[in-house]
Amino acid sequence: MDILLIGGLWLDGTAWHAVTPALRELGHQPRPLTLPATVSTTLDEQLAAVLAAVDAASGPVMVVAHSANCTLGWLAADARPERIASLVMVGGFPQADGQLYADLFEIRDGVMPFPGWAPFEGPDAADIDASLRQQIAANAIPVPEGVARALVHLTDPRRYDVPITMVSPEYTPDQVRAWIAAGQAPELAAAKHVEILDFDSGHWPMFTKPTELAHLLADLA
Repeated sequence: MDILLIGGLWLDGTAWHAVTPALRELGHQPRPLTLPATVSTTLDEQLAAVLAAVDAASGPVMVVAHSANCTLGWLAADARPERIASLVMVGGFPQADGQLYADLFEIRDGVMPFPGWAPFEGPDAADIDASLRQQIAANAIPVPEGVARALVHLTDPRRYDVPITMVSPEYTPDQVRAWIAAGQAPELAAAKHVEILDFDSGHWPMFTKPTELAHLLADLA
């Protein structure tokens, strides 16, 4: 199966370099995506890059989206509900219509740079050693302001028919259920098929547990 891999904020396709060979060995076709990310890039342009990959696949695809870019995967499901067989959200939730995409940190010179590791101390980054932290930070791609501060636009209710799997790394499935029940994830509350799976890692399992993550994704595919 074609599996599109979308890393979270500041990540490009190389973030999946240890996941993709394992997926190939398990019989799948991983497609790690590097999104356009210049100062002038918009959210619509990043979505167009995802949709181009969906449309280029020979059949229905599984889309894997990470962290804040789970919203990008959800936007793709909204735009191509008939082409996306399932959506896997790793460590993140989709924003609702009308919400800001990912206005999370300071914007400088038209971009949102990686803020360093201080905001992620604790369960998020507990499994990332100093060397890996340095590597991730060095490769981090600033997020364009036109992405981070874009408004999310969702239009097709057929997106709620797309099966969703929530992979819970640094938090538990019970926490996810509580957040949904409290109204903090309205898009998930409206979705018809949501499975929530526990995954014992920090926020970036593509770096810290790539083989285990590949096996989980292959099982889902």
